[in-house]
Amino acid sequence: MDPRSLSPFPAWADVASDLVATAAGRAPADLVLTGARVVLVQTREVMEGWQVAVRHGRFAYVGPDAAHCIGPQTRVEDLGGRYLVPGLCDGHMHIESGMLTPAEFARAVIPHGTTSMFTDPHEIANVFGLRGVRLMHDEALMQPVNIWTQMPSCAPSAPGLETTGYEIGPEDVAEAMRWPGIIGLGEMMNFPGVVNGSQQMLAEIAETQKAGKTVGGHYASPDLGPSFHAYVAGGPADDHEGTCEADAVARMRQGMRSMIRLGSAWYDIEAQITAITERGLDPRNMILCTDDCHSGTLVHEGHMNRAVRHAIACGCDPLVALQMATINTASHFGLEREIGQIAPGRRADMIVTSDLAALPVEAVYARGRKVAEGGTCLVDCPHLDWPADTRNSVHLGRALTAADFEIAAPRGAAEATVRVIGVVENQAPTEALTAMLPVVDGLIEGQGGVCQIALVERHRGTGEVVNGFVSGFGYDVPMAMASTVAHDSHHMIVVGTDRALMAAAANRLAEVGGGVTVWKDGAEIALVELPIAGLMSDSPAAEVAAKAQAMVEAMAACGCTLNNAYMQHSLLALVVIPSLRISDLGLVDVTRFQLTDLILDPAD
Repeated sequence: MDPRSLSPFPAWADVASDLVATAAGRAPADLVLTGARVVLVQTREVMEGWQVAVRHGRFAYVGPDAAHCIGPQTRVEDLGGRYLVPGLCDGHMHIESGMLTPAEFARAVIPHGTTSMFTDPHEIANVFGLRGVRLMHDEALMQPVNIWTQMPSCAPSAPGLETTGYEIGPEDVAEAMRWPGIIGLGEMMNFPGVVNGSQQMLAEIAETQKAGKTVGGHYASPDLGPSFHAYVAGGPADDHEGTCEADAVARMRQGMRSMIRLGSAWYDIEAQITAITERGLDPRNMILCTDDCHSGTLVHEGHMNRAVRHAIACGCDPLVALQMATINTASHFGLEREIGQIAPGRRADMIVTSDLAALPVEAVYARGRKVAEGGTCLVDCPHLDWPADTRNSVHLGRALTAADFEIAAPRGAAEATVRVIGVVENQAPTEALTAMLPVVDGLIEGQGGVCQIALVERHRGTGEVVNGFVSGFGYDVPMAMASTVAHDSHHMIVVGTDRALMAAAANRLAEVGGGVTVWKDGAEIALVELPIAGLMSDSPAAEVAAKAQAMVEAMAACGCTLNNAYMQHSLLALVVIPSLRISDLGLVDVTRFQLTDLILDPAD
């Protein structure tokens, strides 16, 4: 399949003569919008009563009077004094986190005003390698909005600390840089590799830079000393892992774009936007993004419009917040001539709204075509024909039993001191805790908010299970929750207070081909089927969101009170974000990037 045939949208060079003719009044526009307050993010102005003329899906004229662009067949719409805002851009995100394929993700976010996305499909890369990336890339190009793909950089994310279904190397990056929809390199999560001069990581960055494309960053460490400077010298051009003002300031001072995120569970805007609102730094180097939003958030709360509203609620001027979600993003990826502003030659992506602060999205245009109105998507979002084997990716090798989740205590011990992964609400990092737990019949038992966690290998059917402990979810009944969404290696994470239910949950996901399941008191009480790679569903977003909401309610019924705890659950195996994680190779100390023992020696 030639991806160039998937998107019919013409390049500027193909229509330049017609754009010039329309702007000059020699040829009619396809669409003229009148009575608008046009938001010019390029100058941070609102132009009262301006008009725009669109031809071939691009802006031909933007100014006070487009009457000379109107012909007999021109469609004219009066916006009645409402604002016309550039379509919103998400600078860093993972489609798979929405539990949806690119087509269904697009259908979910179009009514919220997102018209451009920069996606890193490293989730599917860990399951199916370069082939999986190509499938995501191809479906992305089929959509009526702009979805650019960043070639994943780190599969595995931390070599030697986890095992993935497939691995990515410099030769894969070099090949992908030739694909039409590839915009750059996905987040370079292996920041210790870059800091320590890993030739593989530097080779991937070099291949990207040779192609003249953007290198995404991921520096998940609070250390802003020499290691941070070494990472920046390695080539990443942006970073979204900041959690405080100092992080945002440090990145911008070193020439990076600071991407500040509001996802389903990551609330990092408020702590970092003060670099603009209070310190007065230049906002051109700050970008809004979502990183990870599950389907429930997308359907019920929004996408980039939600992030913009939140930035405004945190004290940001609405026009500055809009810059951070439009022109700043476009400039960062070298697309300022294509998207991100209402100006001649650019793609006619725009939002109609009656209030810049509250930002109700009343209508959405993409490439000059009305694609949503009143919260309803008006266009088709074409699906790829996903190969049959992509729906059969959960391989346990055998049926699991309660015995697979037993944690043996040291011989003769009545209690044991263990390391515990501590979940932090609304944050990606975890805490490295310890707890003294009782021993019953030779097995260590969770208590007092500490429950068990297990990583079940699911790519090669080895039947291996790694066990540990986690706290912070608040589960207080016999329960288990399992997910084949387990960033980034995407084995299977099982958390529970009952070993038999943990086994039942794991076996259930093998049966349905992947997803998320919650069990309580001996029965399944929620299931979200994610058959494609064990990560995504091609069912309509509203259906997936309804099942996701039932999952959240099921977690609450088990005693969980955390905001969007599913996202916390899915990141417990992310071995590139401190402090303590679990992988198929064991418990990982992410502050030192090495495996560590679960049970502490009493002498320690």
